[in-house]
Amino acid sequence: MTTGTARAPKVPGAVRRHLPTSPWLFLAPGLLIVAGFSLYPFLSTVVNSFTDSRTLVAGQYVGGANYQELIHDAMFWTGLRNSLLYVLGVVPLLVILPLLLALLVQGRFPGITFFRAAFYTPVVASVVVVGLIWVWLLDDRGLINAVLEAVGFGKVGFLSDPWLLLLSAMAVTVWKGLGYYMIVYLAALANVPRELHEACAVDGAGAVRRFWTVTVPAVRSTMVLVAALASVGAFKVFSEVYLMAGPTGGPGGEDTTLVMLVQQVGTGLNGRVGYASALSVVVFVITLGLMLLVLRANRKEDA
Repeated sequence: MTTGTARAPKVPGAVRRHLPTSPWLFLAPGLLIVAGFSLYPFLSTVVNSFTDSRTLVAGQYVGGANYQELIHDAMFWTGLRNSLLYVLGVVPLLVILPLLLALLVQGRFPGITFFRAAFYTPVVASVVVVGLIWVWLLDDRGLINAVLEAVGFGKVGFLSDPWLLLLSAMAVTVWKGLGYYMIVYLAALANVPRELHEACAVDGAGAVRRFWTVTVPAVRSTMVLVAALASVGAFKVFSEVYLMAGPTGGPGGEDTTLVMLVQQVGTGLNGRVGYASALSVVVFVITLGLMLLVLRANRKEDA
């Protein structure tokens, strides 16, 4: 029987003599993809925002002329108004309703799997298909107006009135996002200790009080995450409004959002790429600002 300290196993020379750049070689494919499809387009957009370039014409440097034009562009202010209204109308609902829905389907009872799948179905459905379905439902000759007429109400111009059209698009966004954020909340609720609910129940707290004193504080960080994601998605909304309002942005362009304005200005053979790039930079800055506001509000609550 041998005694003494055990020797460390010998490391093969090929492993010991690895290149210092080996980690970067593994990261290179991912970095190249990010640089080629994210970083370069972003930098190119920033550069183009200071030029008067068009779709097939290389532009000249014009300084801040595109940004000065934004200030006097009525459509820019219309798009900014609609995008901000979209955030104010959609984000609170996407923060609260999925949490309530997650609490509803959190229990274990027969058929719960079916309900979870049913609530998640709009998430996996194509936004184009979802938008077209809602257009057929809300059209003047659609199902909803047919039902309203059958019960004695007149037709409602869901897709002809500018404000109703914007609210209808918000409803589609909320309906499609409920299932996604419900799953996020379900993951957070699974980490809430059951003992806290049991202790509150012993103290005589009802379901509503347990919700405010146990559930909400436990998932507050998740609510901040949902608010940030929903804010970015709502401010950059395009498909829902485009499908329901059309490429012109509804009657008189009153429902045009900022992203729709970028598409209108920057596409086509005579698209103003420089001006569209300036619009895109503004969208990026405002989106970044919204995220920072949400995170700052969360820090103040933690302090």
